Amino acid sequence: MIILKSEAEIAKIRESERILAKVFERLKQTISEGIATSYLNKLAHSEITKQGATPAFLGYRNFPASICTSVNEEVIHGLPGDRRLKKGDLLKIDIGILYKGYYADEAESFEIGKITAEAKTLINTTRKALEIGIGVAKKGNMVRDISFAIQEFVEKRGFSVVREYCGHGSGKELHEEPEIPNFVGNGSDGKTKIKEGMVFCIEPMINIGASEIKVLSDGWTVVTKDRSLSAHTEKMVAITGKGTEVLSLR
Repeated sequence: MIILKSEAEIAKIRESERILAKVFERLKQTISEGIATSYLNKLAHSEITKQGATPAFLGYRNFPASICTSVNEEVIHGLPGDRRLKKGDLLKIDIGILYKGYYADEAESFEIGKITAEAKTLINTTRKALEIGIGVAKKGNMVRDISFAIQEFVEKRGFSVVREYCGHGSGKELHEEPEIPNFVGNGSDGKTKIKEGMVFCIEPMINIGASEIKVLSDGWTVVTKDRSLSAHTEKMVAITGKGTEVLSLR
């Protein structure tokens, strides 16, 4: 069931996003060569709780950290640990928080020092795909319009979209309906009509190589099956009476 939000509820989600933007800004100031991903997790946890919010990922389905830190071929759900970032790495950070009963959820890709031209193109393509997806996330369109726009843009540039994971509704729960795939599937997938009051996350996960992925033995970290580089970005949008609002403040 899709949970439609009132203007007052969207205002509360917007407030959660304000806090999450501060957390990302603090991390952005800290991310550099030699930093351990466990330190970023500790810092994010401190910043989240200092703002009076709760890390939404910590303990969710037994996830053991407050943020996801995925590096290079790791697509999503990477576990923070002793790994230290090095020049040329592509770091993806995904964070969810709960504030006064409402969730915010975002992800971004970060360059560590100078990266390759191909990696730079991958990041730019992923960010542009998100922008394009947001552009068609309009009242009266269907979810599959978002999916098609992202897939078409990405594949024309020679990259591939991850199919096993996708965007999602959010707000009252961390993950709600509808799912927002980054590709157009068969059958009735994506035929949900976009309505006023919907709040959802659009999050392209884009690979340089093939789209296939696998989950590592830790039960969480998702990597590209061919170990090619992957990028990820995510923002929340709300469908309001005035149009589509990007709630994410980064």
